[in-house]
Amino acid sequence: MEATGGRVRLVGINHVALEVGDLEEALEFYGALFEFGPPEREAGMVFIDMGDQFLALSEGRAAPPDRSRHFGLVVDDKERAREALERAGVEASPPPRLNFRDPWGNWLQVVDYRDIQFTKAPAALRGMGLEGLSKRDGAIRELREKGLLGE
Repeated sequence: MEATGGRVRLVGINHVALEVGDLEEALEFYGALFEFGPPEREAGMVFIDMGDQFLALSEGRAAPPDRSRHFGLVVDDKERAREALERAGVEASPPPRLNFRDPWGNWLQVVDYRDIQFTKAPAALRGMGLEGLSKRDGAIRELREKGLLGE
């Protein structure tokens, strides 16, 4: 599908940036929940690699907790993420959703890759060591309905 009327098409999200109070505390918090390699750093920011995307943490959160602004993190196993939140003593929403706030008031939703339309290229999954990760029936149906399966 081509852009119409001279407008450009949204293709995806390269990264999301979250404001946090302290970078080292944020890395410790997120590192207790999620597996990731050594982050890249620059003054006042760290970048957590997610294959072909990244999560940027920016030092200096001063705003109150978010009321409705949020974003979704895609994981390979949502229930293991729930268990990690419980071990870390982080309050989370009851199933089937998995929502939580970080210590700086950022509101996050965790979704399972197998259940959503978002799709990583096979080479990206391979490079992340996730080549066996596949979609469940509901996600396959949604992708098929949009013509996004490449069948």
